[in-house]
Amino acid sequence: MMLIAAGWITVLLLVGGLALDRSLVGLVTRNFDNQLGYMLTAMIGSAEVGPDGEVFFNRPLGDQRFLEPNSGLYWQISGKGHEDFPSRSLWDRSLKLRGDHVDKAPHVYDSDQFPGERLRIMERSIVLPGSETQWWFTVAESRAELDGQIARIRAILLWSFVILGLGLFLMAGLQTWYGLGPLRRVRMAIQRMRTTGANRVTEPLPLEVQPLVQELNGLLAHSERQAEEARTHAGNLAHALKTPLTVVMNAATAQAPDLAETVIREAAVMRRQVDHHLARARAVGRRAVGQARANVGESVEAVLRAVTRLYERTRFDLDGKRDALVAIERQDLDEILGNLIENAAKYGGGSVFVTIDPTAEPAWCEIWVEDDGMGIPEAERTRIFDRGARLDTGKPGTGLGLAIVRDVAEIYGGGVTLEESEDLGGLLVKLRLPRAGKPAGG
Repeated sequence: MMLIAAGWITVLLLVGGLALDRSLVGLVTRNFDNQLGYMLTAMIGSAEVGPDGEVFFNRPLGDQRFLEPNSGLYWQISGKGHEDFPSRSLWDRSLKLRGDHVDKAPHVYDSDQFPGERLRIMERSIVLPGSETQWWFTVAESRAELDGQIARIRAILLWSFVILGLGLFLMAGLQTWYGLGPLRRVRMAIQRMRTTGANRVTEPLPLEVQPLVQELNGLLAHSERQAEEARTHAGNLAHALKTPLTVVMNAATAQAPDLAETVIREAAVMRRQVDHHLARARAVGRRAVGQARANVGESVEAVLRAVTRLYERTRFDLDGKRDALVAIERQDLDEILGNLIENAAKYGGGSVFVTIDPTAEPAWCEIWVEDDGMGIPEAERTRIFDRGARLDTGKPGTGLGLAIVRDVAEIYGGGVTLEESEDLGGLLVKLRLPRAGKPAGG
């Protein structure tokens, strides 16, 4: 910020200084030229042609310097075929004029014809009454005074702009330092939070950084929740594996005759538990990425195509808003819908009905999965979500399907409930997920 400010200040001061320099130098130069113009006009107004054809002044010019040799102010009248008529200040010198043209208006230019003395010359050609000769009236003055004035102006401008620039640089530096002060306070607060073990930034800070502090505290809370979830998952997995491992160890220590069957059975239990917790861990990891979005209709159709091959005799119906979008990763949506639809086909009587977004709530999207099976008694609808809980042990399964559905849905802020289907008479599973907005440009 300071470099950008310094760069812009430098550029603006240079541009402003050059513009002001040109304006002031032009003003001083025009004033100098106006003085020469007054003298030239006085010369022309006083000039007459005598009987011998030569030019003379009917009254003397007012500036005393014209009478002082090498005074720095000179005049000269020249005409073709006539001798030059110079001022006494020229002494033994003469002005070299540009006689190859006609100047009906005063013409001003600089000349170095006198060694060590730069001249500012104004000349004009005119035909005097009573003469046919083209006369060149010339006034010249040394540029020493003009150059001195310009040098003094530029010195004043230079020092003024240097002081102004230093003041602006100092002001920009102080403004940047003061403006970034709240961020330094935030940094110090974070440092104290890290060294003292606090989990939030609680000290009062300026209003300008309050949104940043709120987002920081939100990020810390999110990280704490993730860490707590990870600890909970690790503890649950350790607890779930502890019993099967104990059974295997006891059987192996006692050299039980059914050791092989025991290992296979308990290994299957451990695998189910590992699969369950891996599913939760994947969902948590994908949720942390943010901006999750999935099309419900596409996911349901993909799951139905897969389940139809396994249950060819089951009739599947799909209705509702197939373009509904939910804030969940497509892979997780496929997994929970696969569990629900497969359970409906497995335990139903041959008909499965899937409805997308029947309630059309602004913030939530519901997916209903109904079957015509025996359903689940209301007293068992809470217990069925426990890991390993199964009501029908005569069919293959792990007892983790609804538990995975509930856990993954809750990870994304949703939920799942069990009711009785009014149309089919079996189980109605209502999956509730947060709705996702349409993508930009959609």
